Amino acid sequence: MKAVWFAEHGGNEVLRYGDLEDPLPGPGEVRVRVEACSLNYHDVFTRRGMPGIKVPLPMVPGCDAAGRVDVLGEGVTGWNPGDAVLVDPVLTDEATGRFWMIGDTRWGAYAEYVIVDQSQLIALPEGVTAAQASCLPVAYGTAYRMMITRGALQAGERVLILGASGGVGTGALLLAKMLGATVVAAAGSDEKCARLTALGADATVNYATEDFVAHTRRTTGTLFTGGGYDVVVNFTGGDTWARSLRCVKLGGRLLTCGATAGFDPPTDIRFIWTAEMDIRGSNGWKRADLLALLDLVNTGRLVPAIDKVLPLEQGAEAMRLLEDRAFFGKIVLAP
Repeated sequence: MKAVWFAEHGGNEVLRYGDLEDPLPGPGEVRVRVEACSLNYHDVFTRRGMPGIKVPLPMVPGCDAAGRVDVLGEGVTGWNPGDAVLVDPVLTDEATGRFWMIGDTRWGAYAEYVIVDQSQLIALPEGVTAAQASCLPVAYGTAYRMMITRGALQAGERVLILGASGGVGTGALLLAKMLGATVVAAAGSDEKCARLTALGADATVNYATEDFVAHTRRTTGTLFTGGGYDVVVNFTGGDTWARSLRCVKLGGRLLTCGATAGFDPPTDIRFIWTAEMDIRGSNGWKRADLLALLDLVNTGRLVPAIDKVLPLEQGAEAMRLLEDRAFFGKIVLAP
């Protein structure tokens, strides 16, 4: 099969494109012919190498896949070749609590085929394309769990989303607007801010030219005058973490599901107790979150924001665009 892979950790230059041996499913497994694989920053972390996680080499990256059942392993029931499916990237051993993830500890979906356990398959409704479905687990599943399952976002609440132009950010924006919230979306360029406005943001902040804390105080007031947002979304961490605490209103919530810019930033505990805020962490997604998202897409209430669809042979270029943040929404590879 054709695939994009790496045999050593490093920068984008370690990625290769070419032929790998066709994988065969073992007992209880299914080979899926990949029709779409969306990119996530997790792919970059896997390529670079992650402390505490041993990545078997060579590794095919790619966590999010949708396509059609191709070959059934021994003992597989309930599925037939040709069935349209979304792959839940994570396989959990309920007895031991151990888990595996494609594109992380098992070969992923930057390839023509991917092997998964039959329990990872979700039937794809007719109204959902493979490209749309491939956007859902890591980005939109994470956004759904953070904003709705864990964040309990309500209609009429005011929301500030930092890093809003990526996969999780655009997913959080679309879900917040669907629920009837007022959304201020922050991004790093006027072009991305314009696209966020077109996607439904009520207002935007270009944090390359304006400090988002200053914008919050200018447009809503200070904490002691009733200013701030009901919900602040920060999944970048890094140098934005402590400043985002200053944007939460009295009794508000700070939601986080990641730390793409740094996991151990300084903080300012004074704002946590003064604002009596809740800080709610959200880790990935559950099957119920993915089923809810598929229903939203199938009924037309949610349309994932896809920047571009590239052929598999441009996988290295696609990851470069991802790492350089030269995209909006999601990038999808189509083998």
